[in-house]
Amino acid sequence: MPPKVKTLFVCTSCGMEHPKWSGKCMGCGEWNTLEEITVSPAATKNFSAASAISSVRSNLTAPTPINEIDITNEHRFDTGIGELNRVLGGGIVKGSVVLLSGDPGIGKSTILLQVSGNIAENRNVLYVTGEESANQLKLRAKRLRVNSEKLLVLSQTDVLAICDTISGSKPDLVVIDSIQTMNLEGVNSSSGSITQVRECTAMLIHLAKSLEIPIIIVGHINKGGDIAGPKIMEHMVDTVLYFEGDRINSYRILRAIKNRFGSTNEIGVFEMLENGLTEVENPSAMLLSGRTSGISGSSVSCIMEGSRPIFAEVQSLVTPTGFGNPRRMSTGFDYNRMNLLLAVLEKRCGMFFSNLDTYLNVVGGLRLDETAADLAVIFSLVSGIKDAPLDDDIVFFGEVGLSGEIRSVPRATLRVLEAERLGFKKCVLPRSCYKQLMSATIPDSIELIYVRTVREAIDLVF
Repeated sequence: MPPKVKTLFVCTSCGMEHPKWSGKCMGCGEWNTLEEITVSPAATKNFSAASAISSVRSNLTAPTPINEIDITNEHRFDTGIGELNRVLGGGIVKGSVVLLSGDPGIGKSTILLQVSGNIAENRNVLYVTGEESANQLKLRAKRLRVNSEKLLVLSQTDVLAICDTISGSKPDLVVIDSIQTMNLEGVNSSSGSITQVRECTAMLIHLAKSLEIPIIIVGHINKGGDIAGPKIMEHMVDTVLYFEGDRINSYRILRAIKNRFGSTNEIGVFEMLENGLTEVENPSAMLLSGRTSGISGSSVSCIMEGSRPIFAEVQSLVTPTGFGNPRRMSTGFDYNRMNLLLAVLEKRCGMFFSNLDTYLNVVGGLRLDETAADLAVIFSLVSGIKDAPLDDDIVFFGEVGLSGEIRSVPRATLRVLEAERLGFKKCVLPRSCYKQLMSATIPDSIELIYVRTVREAIDLVF
């Protein structure tokens, strides 16, 4: 008698299983995220991730005191791309599993092929492609000038066969492009489904930890912009990288949203050219390039992305509304935060935007999440409503409170020194940062303007 097939409904956002369908997930509260899957008890028993690769299991050992664990031989693989090393925390850790995601055509396969070519100069690399043939991959490798005998290409979608190849060849790095094309024989679902993605990922993770081989997995995203597949997949891997940017724009931003071996605050900036992705070592100069002088509504902010100060241009357009309710639009800056700053300007400074359409944009596709960008947004809005251009050599940073006060931000010295290096002559910053800068050696070529409130700052600048 064939085994009874069990039906479950799994949330694509949090991975919680439900015995029956409902419009709302009981775990995360999201609507319309339940997806039906079928589970066969026999298939699950015979094709579980642990049993499928039992040949590479290590013998059971007793627990080891943490002070006796030796990590002197642990090292990271240099990817040959400095920006990627920065995001990863210094390189690829042995036995780690990295999930790389992003929009279609953003450059995921391109950067992985470049990394594979760099590492293959001294080490063996296995590139597993399930979306294209070996000949198609060779055409892309020729365009990227990647040609090494230590770079092995495998066009395969069967995870069991892939695990056998990895166990036999023992490469130093494995690339899976992509996890949505992989399938496990015996699992009663199609490739890319929640069950297939979860089981295939679990098998690859077990293999990576057993053989201490780093694996980079490419994951697609869904219509909502999240990584496709079960949310639990992001918790299973060690590092989750996300490519940001527009396919029309040549610049790309690589951000780590999870990293067990480094900081999640670092970003890497790349430019897509004909021969692949190239590093942008000075993102501030890139983001400020093409800035037009003498235009109202434009200001420059300095934010910290990890240990790197980034300068970005904030633009605003304030026009009379043609409707009953004014329109608000924000790109690259939190919409609710913008409304909060507009309320501060109306209440504390007497500048009313209630009958004006307000549009805010951060140039270059960068997103300003740090509150230090508040002061630059304030001055961009004030410059827009006054139609009075700001000086081209002035930079702003500081957090704005609801009472109109300007609060301190960390690493003020590093921001000021970077502003001076880029040629800015004036810097408007919180008065509370004065103690941070007292002990630092600040060049005389930049003037520091300390302010306590928004109203005081506006009176000093305009």
